[in-house]
Amino acid sequence: MKSYAAVDLGASGGRVMVGRVGRHELELTEAHRFPNRPVRLPEGLRWDVLALYSAVLDGLRAAGAATGGRLDSVGVDSWAVDYGLLDADGALLGNPVHYRDARTEGIAEAVWAAVPAAELYAATGLQYVPFNTLYQLTAARSRAQFAHAKRLLLIPDLMAYWLTGEQGTELTNASTTQLVDPRTGDWSYDVAARLGIDLSLFAPLRRPGDPAGVLRGEVLEETGLTGPVPVTAVGSHDTASAVAAVPADGERFAYICTGTWSLAGLELTAPVLTEESRAANFTNELGLDGTVRYLRNIMGLWLLQECVRAWGEPDLGELLRAAAVGPALRSVVDAGDPAFLAPGRMPERIAEACRASGQPVPRTPAETTRCILDSLALAHRRAVEDAQRLAGTSADVVHVVGGGVRNALLCQLTADACGLPVVAGPTEAAAFGNVLVQARAHGLVGDRADMRRLLTRTQPLTRYEPRGGTARWRAAQERLAAR
Repeated sequence: MKSYAAVDLGASGGRVMVGRVGRHELELTEAHRFPNRPVRLPEGLRWDVLALYSAVLDGLRAAGAATGGRLDSVGVDSWAVDYGLLDADGALLGNPVHYRDARTEGIAEAVWAAVPAAELYAATGLQYVPFNTLYQLTAARSRAQFAHAKRLLLIPDLMAYWLTGEQGTELTNASTTQLVDPRTGDWSYDVAARLGIDLSLFAPLRRPGDPAGVLRGEVLEETGLTGPVPVTAVGSHDTASAVAAVPADGERFAYICTGTWSLAGLELTAPVLTEESRAANFTNELGLDGTVRYLRNIMGLWLLQECVRAWGEPDLGELLRAAAVGPALRSVVDAGDPAFLAPGRMPERIAEACRASGQPVPRTPAETTRCILDSLALAHRRAVEDAQRLAGTSADVVHVVGGGVRNALLCQLTADACGLPVVAGPTEAAAFGNVLVQARAHGLVGDRADMRRLLTRTQPLTRYEPRGGTARWRAAQERLAAR
């Protein structure tokens, strides 16, 4: 067996996991887990990326302690769209801007004036969300910091650069910038030219499995690892790694990667670039082996996370048990509504949305929690249904991976809403996908099907069968659409 470190950075927390992989064995243990807390400065919301890098080094030190100081490879994945700017000396020009920062308000209209929204979608296949890298770059160009930038590195590529001294742009994450053509897997040069974006800002593209350098001597010294330790490019967008770790048998499946966001959709062999797909706000992001992650972004457990924070961190288990016995579909909100994007006052904003739509207003944390979970299950249903219709394919099962696997109520409600069995697991899907791509680069596993068979054989999975019919969910969906 070989040992791999997966650096997996999420929007609310990060972890360094150690994966041990053999021909028929797969184990994953946690070396270090740490929070990811953004900082609100006078100029806006920023990521504390130096604290994250320090935590990554702590994690690699702990990983080395668990493996006798030797790792066969390291891989890095993170959330998408955000980036750091470097000057001509390779030094970071300030903390990266958080995607929830308000600087992109009104920017999309300026972009669409140069490249109409329909043309932009036909060229890049990206759904509209206000914080896509393309809009961030458009907003940043007038800033003094941007004038000094010579290189742009997406967050996982920035971490890999600090670890190795080598720069690259991994493709699965690059595909979230709205500057990549999903048909070719290369930059959309026409879009960039029409918007005045200099693609030389980006380091050369690399793909999952490509070498990404070796740990610098200073990193080895600080972590106590025995060199050389290669760094391997993985699906550096955490969703790409998570989808690679969906333990599916065959191709007729839908997936929901759950966490701060819910990413719900299908794995396809080609993008869907129709106007109908654009109107439904589906995205075509690139995955392992040239696949397309055809999915819709849903606000996800962010809604519950913000409520729990506002309530003073009550016991989540008790909260979910109380929510489970509450009336189903009493009140629902649109879990994709941009009104829920910013932090703060989440219970009040959910109550306001229910009041404005003439529904009963949740009065207790348990009622608000049930409203959130019903709303997420309903959004999962819509996304899975729409994806099948737009892609002209069908799914027999829904795989739920990520943090939402721990939320049995959400998994069951998703099965009920979709009218399909839900297979839940693994929880640490992004880390598993990260590790398996590294192992594949070393010849320990074969293609995606082989990776998925190994996961199915070695990891605990829970199956939820749908209860009752879907008529009440369909009715709730129609009510919500009519408001």
